[in-house]
Amino acid sequence: MSYKPIIIVAGEPNSIFFELFFKVLKKKIKSPIILIASKKLIEKQAKILKKKIKLNIVNEIEIIKKKNNLKKINLIDVNFKQLSGFSKITPKSNHYINNCFDIAINLLKNNVSNKFINGPISKKTFLKKKFNGITEYLAHKTNTKKFAMIIYNKNLSVCPLTTHLPIKYVSKKINKLEIVNKIKLINKFWKEKFKKQVKIGVTGLNPHCESIDSFNEDKSIILPTIKKLQKLKYNIKGPLAADTIFLKKNRKKFDVIIGMYHDQVLTPIKTLFEYDAINITIGLPFIRVSPDHGPNEFMLGKNKSNYLSLLNAIKFLDF
Repeated sequence: MSYKPIIIVAGEPNSIFFELFFKVLKKKIKSPIILIASKKLIEKQAKILKKKIKLNIVNEIEIIKKKNNLKKINLIDVNFKQLSGFSKITPKSNHYINNCFDIAINLLKNNVSNKFINGPISKKTFLKKKFNGITEYLAHKTNTKKFAMIIYNKNLSVCPLTTHLPIKYVSKKINKLEIVNKIKLINKFWKEKFKKQVKIGVTGLNPHCESIDSFNEDKSIILPTIKKLQKLKYNIKGPLAADTIFLKKNRKKFDVIIGMYHDQVLTPIKTLFEYDAINITIGLPFIRVSPDHGPNEFMLGKNKSNYLSLLNAIKFLDF
């Protein structure tokens, strides 16, 4: 049986990605990997971390024309100049990271694979406030209008209706269409990937789904939208109070909990599972997965970082 390759953009040069990648390579992975990164940087960081890695250098055009025989670990070398193996995160890496993404998207568009992972990226430095997150950045680059970010664990997953958005803007972005679009995407993804109808719980926006204002988003927007979807036979409940939905007896009723804003659902999911979760973007022309953590520059070169999230990301696409 042949497996489509997993395309991986290493991401921020000054992150813990390569440390995690070196550790993951000791595990059994069936799919070939096409890594898009700087060869010199890999070699410098491998030397610091006292690791050895065999790389098969490949060419983007030849891969698209299927003239390359892929081995276990293949590298498309992207130029990046940095004197030391590790340094501070600065905008100097932005052009390099963007080039890596462009190469990956070109491979995906040319059907080399439909499986994509990106390593940690400093959103503040790379996105420069142009996009809320990498989810939105990739949606823009692929002209995708309907998408959703899922933090996935096999026992429970979450989806924020709004992603990296300041709290003061959240209520303005909550509307019936956005809720419907997210739920339809999630339901479709679960049917295709897991062959089952997904069980969804939806939090309210306000504490206890109550508001002292005359306009209550929970009653005026969220509740009627859920009732409409229930009539269409979606397995969905809500709005439910965010302070109790993650209690054990409550969360076991659902596959996915949709929250109104980022930390409303990401804080509890990371508390419950820590590194045992991955970030999945659904709605793109391909499956995009990333480890559920950032560059963690405080741990650079220490060789003590937990590789579980990256391993789970690769295993999720190892089919």
